[in-house]
Amino acid sequence: MTTPTPTPRLSSLHVHPVKSLGGQRLSEAMVEPWGLAGDRRWMLTDAAGRCVTQREQPRLALARAEPSPEGGLLLTAPGMPVLDVATPRPSATVAVHIWGDTVEAVPAGDAAAAWFGAFLGAEVTLVYLDDPARRRPIDPDYARPGETVSFADGFPLLVTTEASLAHLNALIAAGDHPGEGPLPMDRFRPNVVIAGTDPWAEDSWSRIRVGDVEFRVAKPCGRCLVTTTDQRTAVRGREPLRTLARHRRFGGRLVFGQNLVPVRPGTLRVGDALTIVG
Repeated sequence: MTTPTPTPRLSSLHVHPVKSLGGQRLSEAMVEPWGLAGDRRWMLTDAAGRCVTQREQPRLALARAEPSPEGGLLLTAPGMPVLDVATPRPSATVAVHIWGDTVEAVPAGDAAAAWFGAFLGAEVTLVYLDDPARRRPIDPDYARPGETVSFADGFPLLVTTEASLAHLNALIAAGDHPGEGPLPMDRFRPNVVIAGTDPWAEDSWSRIRVGDVEFRVAKPCGRCLVTTTDQRTAVRGREPLRTLARHRRFGGRLVFGQNLVPVRPGTLRVGDALTIVG
């Protein structure tokens, strides 16, 4: 008797309220046009207004931001007091810079800047994206008119699959640095993780539906130094970039996961079925 092929399903959902801080795992999340509700609406900048991420400050992996009951953020980090940051009221914005984009954002105040400065040993400012509907357009090479994104690297959501991670970990185990694996999924900081596919099935997707929410698959996700940072210790290694360079190099980029743009917003719930639309 032939065993039925399991239906691919949403196995986990993740948001990162502050760009490059530790994430939250959710059982359900609202998909807004610019990404999951609450995902990467806050960001750290340096004295010149440039975004600060784990690329420059791997210790950011150890800090956490969770929604506060009042609608702002609760910040926690080793050796630091808990800080409740209120969502800034509409006020004068400042220009901040993220991967070639200049975006208007609202500073979150001196207390947050001092908290992060003490934790990182560097001058930084926490800023808030007050109006994601109009502040930052998606790269026009991949966008439709009016599509915008939060402070995510470039696209509203990132999807990965459990099967691809398992295959990548097998490649790491067979490589020069097997002691660095297996890697957990949080190295790749996805929003949406799918179980029940073949490895690298996501490479062939152009349009998908998860539950009732439809997405356009914009482009593969090129990976950077952040993936080499252990999200629990902030210690860096060589993987997965060394193995991706050998097995997943496309057009000069080391690829893991796919970038998504919502076509029809709605609510995602863990357990939702995945349908390949195109």
